[in-house]
Amino acid sequence: MALIVQKYGGTSVGSTERIREVAGRVVRTAEAGNSVVVVVSAMGRTTDDLLAMAQELTPLPNAREMDLLLTAGERIAMSLLAIAINAAGHRAASYTGSQAGIITDTEHGKAKIVDVRPGRIQQAVDEGSIVIVAGFGGVSTAYDVTTLGRGGSDTTAVALAAALGADACEIYTDVDGVFSADPRIVPAARKLPQVTYEEMLEMAASGAKVLQLRSVEYARRHGVPLMVRSSFNDTEGTWVKDEEEGMEQALISGVAHDDSEAKVTIVDVPDKPGVAARIFRDIADDGVNVDMIVQNVSHDGQTDMSFTAPKADLPRLGEVMARVIADSGSARYEIDDNIAKVSLVGAGMKSHPGVAADMFEALADEGINIEMISTSSIRISCVIRAADTARAVQAIHAKFKLNGGS
Repeated sequence: MALIVQKYGGTSVGSTERIREVAGRVVRTAEAGNSVVVVVSAMGRTTDDLLAMAQELTPLPNAREMDLLLTAGERIAMSLLAIAINAAGHRAASYTGSQAGIITDTEHGKAKIVDVRPGRIQQAVDEGSIVIVAGFGGVSTAYDVTTLGRGGSDTTAVALAAALGADACEIYTDVDGVFSADPRIVPAARKLPQVTYEEMLEMAASGAKVLQLRSVEYARRHGVPLMVRSSFNDTEGTWVKDEEEGMEQALISGVAHDDSEAKVTIVDVPDKPGVAARIFRDIADDGVNVDMIVQNVSHDGQTDMSFTAPKADLPRLGEVMARVIADSGSARYEIDDNIAKVSLVGAGMKSHPGVAADMFEALADEGINIEMISTSSIRISCVIRAADTARAVQAIHAKFKLNGGS
């Protein structure tokens, strides 16, 4: 008997009819002889609606109360799914993240899992129940309800799969798997049968919305094989797992894009040791995540420094930047929220020269200017104007002949 952890996203449980269909899929999995643990997100746009109501009251709601508020959506979904499965004649029991043993640190809004104590879940599985767990939330070491950040239900599912020793973790969503680009921008994008953890990490970090970055990190660390597939059909999805020995890696797996970041430029930064450390320590201490960093050539003892950060962090960033400017002796800072990042990802590029040049040529042929560049051994990212995103993705995808059937 296999133990399968399944996670269903908000669109998969967006209505009572969809919940009934998910219940049927879960029951079929159990009737095939498997033990099943299910993690659910909030229904449809519930989380966005709750967030909007809070922001009608204040632009910066109290973080502790926000975590209590936002986890309500997952609790509703878990209970309804358990009711549907019980009504179908199978025993089901639902649990919140804290009841499921998801222990986190005390950072409200984007807490990190520090331990998983799945004893209660394991007992329910051993007794023959289908277990439903509310994703996204947990309980902190200070006994407060916490949330894992947007997309955190993916991480809940992977963490439970690791703690329970599950045979697989299936992530059900509204797409058929991981594609070579966003099919809404590139209709001819092809579905990838398998990608490595490293490729998926780079794609998730570069804006691919199919899996939360932290869930992939957790899966790689604990060796949890992931299957990304659609909850709307029975099509085989995409496996995310370790690279298999002897497997020929494709040169390029896909093109990802991200328009959720802004570019911050600090003007006339004193070019001397310790200044960059002080700037980014202040930013980190305020809980702002920094992605790409570029420093210009020094002139007359001063330089400009640019970095990208999530637009969602801009309210807090505005507060900390005044302190950064004063502490560093810089002149001022500027924020540009009209940018996007396009990234080329592929494990095969490690041994192929000329990939960067081809990518830059594709952008140049479209008249698209590159503002920042960042690379890893299997990724090249460029910051461009947000208005150029679709053309950039299409041009790069075509340049590397990634279309389905090519």
